[in-house]
Amino acid sequence: MRRVRVKICGIRDESTLRAAIEAGTDAVGFVVAAPSSPRCVEIERAADLIAAVPAFVTPVVVSRHPDREGLARLFAIAPPAWLQTDLADFAGFELPPGWRGLPVLRSEEQALGLADDWRMVLCEGAASGRGEIGDWDFAARVASERAVVLAGGLDADNVGPAVRRVRPFAVDVSSGVESAPGIKDIAAIEAFVAAVRRAESEVR
Repeated sequence: MRRVRVKICGIRDESTLRAAIEAGTDAVGFVVAAPSSPRCVEIERAADLIAAVPAFVTPVVVSRHPDREGLARLFAIAPPAWLQTDLADFAGFELPPGWRGLPVLRSEEQALGLADDWRMVLCEGAASGRGEIGDWDFAARVASERAVVLAGGLDADNVGPAVRRVRPFAVDVSSGVESAPGIKDIAAIEAFVAAVRRAESEVR
């Protein structure tokens, strides 16, 4: 099995960003246009954080059902990044040059109708940001055909079994490495990355 990438989502400040990078994460996520989320940051703040991400780490803007005005502001001021939102949302706009899309799949029906040009997708449950474990069997079926970022309720204790069952391209964690909603725990991030590396080695 090739190296499993790790994405830490819901980063809100530079110190957490630096710590996540030093822990060996491959991608970092910034939540925008989700005022009910304790991990949400303003678009301008997200743009500043994206600009601070080094070239060897992938920045991802995370939203759900973003509005056109917010997207226009984001694309105008933020350096190019990945945009993660539900699959249906991508039908309402075009990504500007340099930006890439990461569609979120939540059901078998969505996977069945997925166009071939979406070579990478994120699989999670019906709700985002609540620590609910997704359907690993569903994700494994998708992973047999394309690259899957596995999300939903992952933490240092269960990410090993998840990697072994799904064989994902990457794993995505947010609440599973927090000491309180929206507050990342550096020791938990380090433990999560270490657990992924152990599982990856076992699968090999």
